[in-house]
Amino acid sequence: MLLSLPVSSCLFALAGILAATNPPAVSNHLAATLGIPVMAHSPSGPAEQELKELMEEDDAAQDEADGWIRENQKFAAAGGGVPDAELKRRILKRFEPVRQGYESLIRRHPDNAQARVAFASFLHDTGEAGEVDQLEKARELDPKDPAIWNNLANYYGEFSPVTNAFAYYERAIELDPSEPVYYQNFATTVCMFRKDAKEYYHLNEQQVFDKSLSLYALALKLDRDDFPLATDLAQTYYLIRPPRTEEALRAWTNALSIAHDEIEREGVYLHLARFKLNSGRFAEARAHLNAVTNDMYVELKKRLARNLEEKEKAADATNRPPATAAQKN
Repeated sequence: MLLSLPVSSCLFALAGILAATNPPAVSNHLAATLGIPVMAHSPSGPAEQELKELMEEDDAAQDEADGWIRENQKFAAAGGGVPDAELKRRILKRFEPVRQGYESLIRRHPDNAQARVAFASFLHDTGEAGEVDQLEKARELDPKDPAIWNNLANYYGEFSPVTNAFAYYERAIELDPSEPVYYQNFATTVCMFRKDAKEYYHLNEQQVFDKSLSLYALALKLDRDDFPLATDLAQTYYLIRPPRTEEALRAWTNALSIAHDEIEREGVYLHLARFKLNSGRFAEARAHLNAVTNDMYVELKKRLARNLEEKEKAADATNRPPATAAQKN
């Protein structure tokens, strides 16, 4: 059985939907980057052992390719480096034996669902065709594995039809209602594709937001200490009009309560400041900004401080009593 990582926040594009993975016992690099699926059980036969070794080779190729990319970026910044086309050719050549390994394994063990899911993730990374075919075949082979349904939902959320994503997330949750990532992925997709969700579920836009928020809340109930999940929920409120300020502040306050370090806490202070300055609670907003001292937030803090000053001046001008005739003279 496979576990899964979340898709990206509702506020960002679905450019890199994450596929399924287990904890980082076998495939550390891939799990840490795009959430490549790995086996959640110990190898018990030759096919499983071969798959484990192949995925480790996949990891090594990913590490090497990442190193080439970083190195080339440094050279390019200094006016050197190789053209992108040449770098791509070099990377694809490095991955060729890995691809051949997956193809060989699947030819010899066509009923191995895990191998097909791993190959699908490889195809996703290299931009080659065939990812969905491998996932759909894996679903046929192991229809009760919820992570395969989740991976397919991720795929359809990225490439359409989005309605398939809705149905497949529902099936993943039905098979394993205790996995928070399925609710989180579902919530993000509903939030991003609100028009499709409105038509599919026969809801208005506010009800679609309610559905997304309730799914995030269910995920957070299952994993109360997941700070990125809490911030995904809280960031959804930026999209809602008219603003739900008090709900948003409660969500950000909850995120603050589970922040792990000062960087995360100060990031939340900035969000709290933004919502409070937009709702006219200027003194509280300034207090949050004053609590931000990390250099990484300097520019954002400055922009919010300028915005706060402008709003305070505008409010002061609006609330200033009209001048008397004597004052005018």
